[in-house]
Amino acid sequence: MYGGEDLFDAWEYYWIRFSKIFHVIFRSTAYCKLNQEVPILRLWFNVEAELQQDFRLTRRAMQGVQRLLQREQDHGWGSQLEVLIYVYWLAHGLSYRVVSSVFGVPKSTVHRVVHRVAQLIWKNLKLAIRFPLPEELDAIGQGFGQLSGTPVLNSVVGAIDVCHFRVKPPSLHRIDYLNYKGFFSINMQAICDSKVKFLDIFVGYPGSVHDTRIMKNSTFYRTQQYPPTGYIILVDGGYPCLDKPIGLITPYKEPVRGRTESCFNYHHSRGRSIVERAFGVMKTRWRSTLFKALEVRPTFSPVVIATCAFLHNVCLENGDMLDPDDDVAQDIFDPQPPREALVANESSGRAKRDELAALISGHVQE
Repeated sequence: MYGGEDLFDAWEYYWIRFSKIFHVIFRSTAYCKLNQEVPILRLWFNVEAELQQDFRLTRRAMQGVQRLLQREQDHGWGSQLEVLIYVYWLAHGLSYRVVSSVFGVPKSTVHRVVHRVAQLIWKNLKLAIRFPLPEELDAIGQGFGQLSGTPVLNSVVGAIDVCHFRVKPPSLHRIDYLNYKGFFSINMQAICDSKVKFLDIFVGYPGSVHDTRIMKNSTFYRTQQYPPTGYIILVDGGYPCLDKPIGLITPYKEPVRGRTESCFNYHHSRGRSIVERAFGVMKTRWRSTLFKALEVRPTFSPVVIATCAFLHNVCLENGDMLDPDDDVAQDIFDPQPPREALVANESSGRAKRDELAALISGHVQE
């Protein structure tokens, strides 16, 4: 027997249980009502059919994304459908109307699904984007040695750069989004390995913010999390050349002085350009979305860009690789902003760079 507060607590308990069950049934029923004869869903259920033309992902990569985002409370194939809707939305330029028509669901449903999946990926970026384990560093270093054309750079475990993504700026602080290239953007800083895989991303600063300031406010720099002692990251001339707090090695300023500096810059460029290639591959895959101003709110833009980086890594893990388009590459290879001076807690990496340059020059002469 229940009485007073006990009766109220029991009623509240069963009401919560009923609400949860109703929610599950309602969601499952709603998805079951979808017409599986809709062409895009018929394509998905045909396990022999490939998906790249419609989704920009292979079937294997799509299944990899769905596995990573699977949650314990998911029922039926609703979560799979939500991933399909989100990826299709990215692949076709952020149009809720187009996706609504293709999947045969209301535009409001597409909107909710897009934001739900994007936030789910945003909260779980580390499932696909993470720094390597200590035992993985040597393999990455050897990869950079091969990329750069010299074993002297086997201590390189990453290349860092910032990429600008076009946005429609907010009316407030609009000028902050105007970058030095002359268009409105937000930045994504990325560190990648020798196989164009993103190891870390930091996205959201307005386009006018200098690359160095972005780096110094990023988690990896503030926590001195990467690279470990004895390893270095390659950066372009817009960054400082550092030994501490982390190892960053820039090329020599042009015009170079002598063969040693010229030789170093050549091998440095070969290794560092991998991060530009990573951006190019990502922009090519999602060119309908990323090669124009993002048609979403500026506060949502960083989430969309981060999910593209997440999907980029999942594709690589599942053997889904493509080459960057020429016009995308041209969009990335632009002039560098001026370099900022060192501050109190930083020590120059020029001596380390000179040491590497001498080793490379000696290695080449041999």
